[in-house]
Amino acid sequence: MGKNDRDYSNGEIVVHWRPDAPCIHCEACHDDLPLVFDPKRRPWVNLSYETSERIIETVNKCPSGALSYSEVK
Repeated sequence: MGKNDRDYSNGEIVVHWRPDAPCIHCEACHDDLPLVFDPKRRPWVNLSYETSERIIETVNKCPSGALSYSEVK
């Protein structure tokens, strides 16, 4: 895990942000779920605004692989 990596959880899933992937800042995540992924807010990821299923769909669209997820066990 890199020093700038972050993990965000809602108790069901954990979204992993790996900016060194590198994130290409295409904003696909923000365009799809602007309340969940807001680069102007800190922290910029807030999973409480959407269902885990919708978040997973959006994370799977990340073209750079900077976003990924895992299920909470």
